[in-house]
Amino acid sequence: MTFRRMQLWSAAAIMALLPSWASAAADGASTAAATPTAAATPAAAAASSGEEQKPDANPPTSPLAIHVGDADLLIGGFMDATMIARDVFTGNGLGTSFGGNPFSNSPNGNINETRFSTQNSRLTLQATSKVPGGGSVKGYLEADFLGNAPNGLNVTSNSNTLRMRLYWVQFTSGKFEFLGGQSWSMMTPNRNGLSPMPGDIFYSQDVDTNYQMGLTWGRTTQFRFIAHASDAVTAGLSLENPEQYIGSGVTLPSAFPAFQLDAGGVATNVPNPYPDIIGKVAFDPKTGKTHQHIDAAFLVRGYKALPTATSTSANTATGTGEEINAVLEPVHNFRIVANYFNSDGGGRYIANTNTPDLVVAGDGSLSTVKSHSFIVGPEVQAKNTLLYFYYSETHADSNVVIDTNGKAIGFGVPGSTASNAKITEPTVGLTQTFFRDPKIGGMQMMIQYSRLERTPFSVPAGTPSSAKLNMVYVNVRYLLP
Repeated sequence: MTFRRMQLWSAAAIMALLPSWASAAADGASTAAATPTAAATPAAAAASSGEEQKPDANPPTSPLAIHVGDADLLIGGFMDATMIARDVFTGNGLGTSFGGNPFSNSPNGNINETRFSTQNSRLTLQATSKVPGGGSVKGYLEADFLGNAPNGLNVTSNSNTLRMRLYWVQFTSGKFEFLGGQSWSMMTPNRNGLSPMPGDIFYSQDVDTNYQMGLTWGRTTQFRFIAHASDAVTAGLSLENPEQYIGSGVTLPSAFPAFQLDAGGVATNVPNPYPDIIGKVAFDPKTGKTHQHIDAAFLVRGYKALPTATSTSANTATGTGEEINAVLEPVHNFRIVANYFNSDGGGRYIANTNTPDLVVAGDGSLSTVKSHSFIVGPEVQAKNTLLYFYYSETHADSNVVIDTNGKAIGFGVPGSTASNAKITEPTVGLTQTFFRDPKIGGMQMMIQYSRLERTPFSVPAGTPSSAKLNMVYVNVRYLLP
């Protein structure tokens, strides 16, 4: 306990002293504001801040901007050096699995963990060009080093694996856009319109690479259609890669062929019947230097599975969901973020919480699981300092059914510690920009503290009613120019 307290108090002391250090550093540094998101380029940061950008007479250009033929290429990204300390042993890497932190009466609940990593370092490439006959095309590639880890990753050479985060192409003609490839799911909240650019999407300011618990998100292969009714109104429809998901908290019937549902493994043979269908509309009024954003989305999903290994007739079910998100700026550089998602069969989209989409009854029939989540909190930009606080919750309803042998199965079975009724996470954080220059890049320090608590529907005798986790992230980032 003494060591855990030392870690948390040390992080708190760093957070308290950092503004004074940053003030001294800022005397000889650029006065450019900190990026409001983890955007890789100055353009993305400007897009998400809502500020009006006035071009200089001779604007500086990035040394990584290249003109090839009729195309403009922009190389971007950042280098991250991250420290994370958790007061229990989760076995997670940089990203936290919100639905599985250990209980205090378990061995893992009585040992802490500390990790250093550069895996969240990122490389981006953006290509834009005009298209003969009108219109334009944009391609975007984004990669980090959080791919599947080799054995002995942290023993000697830390051979982190490159991973594709985003890779898409977008064609724009007049008021219409088409996008194909892997992008942020349209269910992910936006900051600006329905843009797929990372700086225009809300995935929190957290250093945690699984972001804020309760956030609805995914990075999926999709075909997206967008129409701009006006400068302030945008509507879209997206067909996205589906996945029938149950996680580790669902008990299946003894005769059911389990390969048909994703229990959190890496199998790709799940027989999804049709794409996830997502519709969304965004409203972005702007007055003076303030920018307001509101979007609303709906979700339709399909499920299909055979009841036994010898069946020839499948059972089906339909999942639905709805979401509303807002990023409001009542005064310049003060934003209030609020997201709410409600679903009947959309648990997969409440990412990394182990919330299932559905359960299977003893006769093989499919029944969806109701769930909802929300995030609320302010973001405050004060010169080179960004402060933020979020509070989030995820709730799920139990769906217990009976197997043919009379045993209880489904989600929320008595004594199942993997079936969570409620998960909460308050987070406070700071991002301090020491300098930002188009020619040499930028330097930032980021600090995040979060307290995670999950509460199962029931636990075995002698087990605490909830599992708690405290964690601190400290990150130093160099942004490419």
